[in-house]
Amino acid sequence: MPVTIAGLHVDEQLAGFVAEELLPGLGIEPRQWWRGLAELQDRFQPRLQRLLGRRDDLQAALDGWHTSRGASDPAEYERFLADIGYLVPTPAQAPVLVSNVDPEIALVAGPQLVVPSTVPRYALNAANARWGSLFDALYGTDVLPLDHELDPGYDDRRGAQVIAAADRLLDELFPLAGTGHGEVSGYSVAAGVLVAETASGPTGLVDPGQLVGYGDGAILLGRHGLHVELAVDRGHPVGSSHHAGVADVLVEAAVTTIVDLEDSVSTVDGADKTAAYRTWLGLMTGGLSATFGKAGRTVVRSQHDDRRYRAADGTELVLPGRALLLARTVGHHMFTDAVRTVGGSEVAEGLLDTLVVATAALHDLRGLGRVRNSRTGSIYLVKPKQHGPDEVALTVEVLAAVEGLLGLAPTTIKVGIMDEEKRTSLNLEACIAAARDRVIFINTGFLDRTGDEIHSDFCAGPVIGKSDLKSAVWMTAYEDRNVDVALAAGFSGQAQVGKGMWAKPAAMAAMLEQKIAHPLAGANCAWVPSPTAATLHALHYLRVDVAQRQRELVGRATDRRLLLHVPVLPEHPAPEVVEHELRTNAQSILGYVVRWVGLGIGCSTVPDLDGVGLMEDRATLRISSQHIANWLHHGVVDEARVRQVFAEMAVVVDRQNTGEPGYRPMSADPSASEPFQAALELVFTGRTEPNGYTERALVKWRRLAKARAAVG
Repeated sequence: MPVTIAGLHVDEQLAGFVAEELLPGLGIEPRQWWRGLAELQDRFQPRLQRLLGRRDDLQAALDGWHTSRGASDPAEYERFLADIGYLVPTPAQAPVLVSNVDPEIALVAGPQLVVPSTVPRYALNAANARWGSLFDALYGTDVLPLDHELDPGYDDRRGAQVIAAADRLLDELFPLAGTGHGEVSGYSVAAGVLVAETASGPTGLVDPGQLVGYGDGAILLGRHGLHVELAVDRGHPVGSSHHAGVADVLVEAAVTTIVDLEDSVSTVDGADKTAAYRTWLGLMTGGLSATFGKAGRTVVRSQHDDRRYRAADGTELVLPGRALLLARTVGHHMFTDAVRTVGGSEVAEGLLDTLVVATAALHDLRGLGRVRNSRTGSIYLVKPKQHGPDEVALTVEVLAAVEGLLGLAPTTIKVGIMDEEKRTSLNLEACIAAARDRVIFINTGFLDRTGDEIHSDFCAGPVIGKSDLKSAVWMTAYEDRNVDVALAAGFSGQAQVGKGMWAKPAAMAAMLEQKIAHPLAGANCAWVPSPTAATLHALHYLRVDVAQRQRELVGRATDRRLLLHVPVLPEHPAPEVVEHELRTNAQSILGYVVRWVGLGIGCSTVPDLDGVGLMEDRATLRISSQHIANWLHHGVVDEARVRQVFAEMAVVVDRQNTGEPGYRPMSADPSASEPFQAALELVFTGRTEPNGYTERALVKWRRLAKARAAVG
């Protein structure tokens, strides 16, 4: 039953969390805190509604334009968008000026993880992924070819293969004078200089400055702001077989991690939101832990301590043991029944998220916990799904209001802008200008951006196939222009320019080959799906000097008009192409929705029709559902065939989930399956769903599934 506090009706679990866990030690009374949320709701709710209405009005104008003209000339289209206010004047260039930004964001280029806040174990793994084992990453993935079946435990042949590969990487990144790391029989530090013993005598680094520090059995090397530790231990099973006694090579990997309250979680009520908030609070205090079984033993996981060394000059050197954490809240369009007003209206979920995130971070800023997150006194919040500079300006005002409620100095709360909606991409300069003293991050969220492209162009014609969308004219221009605008705004040395997710968690060899394109593109962070992937992706930043690459790219100006090339099919596709696209999309939708709605899992590795595991979240769901809806609207497919294919794919998805705990098959009775009905609704209401978002249908059907489960 909800409890009434400060004129709000609050979920009982959420109210208890705020009073008993979030606020103790902060000197804030629960009633005062809830009164603050009520003030935020009263102040910003009317403006939120006006901005959401503006989205609908603009989409209606786009639909009318495209219905009458189809995919028109970009120059003509640009004039139309300016006339209706979709495009705003580009502001005079004023560089961002953000203070108190941690070096992990301002200066150090490296991988970025995104982790659901609803799974504490995963959140801890991501926070601790600041340092990763290169030996493990090479041993357990497809990066190195495997030509034999591994022995149980430690396989010596595989180990030798890993050691040789690590030696080659060290030769590339930290070369020795006159020899290779594979010839070294021992490492030591003397008079602040690395000494590598070889059969030909001692040698050292070609660049002696790459020795950053040392410690008990540790040799710390540095390159491009990242660190690599040679962990020397001849008593270790691996170290005893290594030619120089190295038991592992530890790579500084996930420099930053986004703790997600949005696309990768399934949170539909007060209980769900409370669980998500508890994870973020535990990370801010250092009190979060997770207990689980592994290899027949019980493991308790918590956040790692910082790492301590001696610098080359003998002074103490302390490096962070954890990723710098950012929190991603929900977008402006989300509302939650976890808190209702006196009149029964759901509170804007983003307001609740922001207040909880900032309040929890007070424990960090005041040094009340076991560990520290920001060493500069900042709170980092990522805001998704904003449409244009007016919505960014609203976010900035909300952050200022929260700072006022919590007694924080102005601009304590920094903001990351997800560049994932068309109106934001086209007006990116103005969006950055609206947050110029707070913005620390922009990211090409290309998945949501694709979904928004389909919905924005819905009436222009049937869109091209999903795989072709990745190389469309607008997509290439979008990726380049995001970097161009950020660099012109002065992001170098102040903020992150981010790139999107590698979607195949098991395909690490392909990732190692391809994802170097992101630092080469001038991005100083990019998303990866796991701590292991972060360790391997870190090699790209060790290879590429991103700061130098950004200096080379400054001044490039990708034409904004390229973003106005509408990606529609030139002719009706062949039947076999239509069938493949329909089956692929339907299987993808069901594979994700059955876990979101049925199991409450917000982000999953979902096998495709070929059995390849792909990372799926609400952004990929938005693409697939919008794609089928678009083809339905234009007669490329018909409703009867769509329903038939979904029924066929339900059988496939049920088979792929055989043995999944708690799984409820769809195919036996699709009419009684909440996930199956949710999938159909996503497609058949895709034309009218505001901006093509998936949250409304997912939340509706997840609540029904939870209600059914509650009564057995």
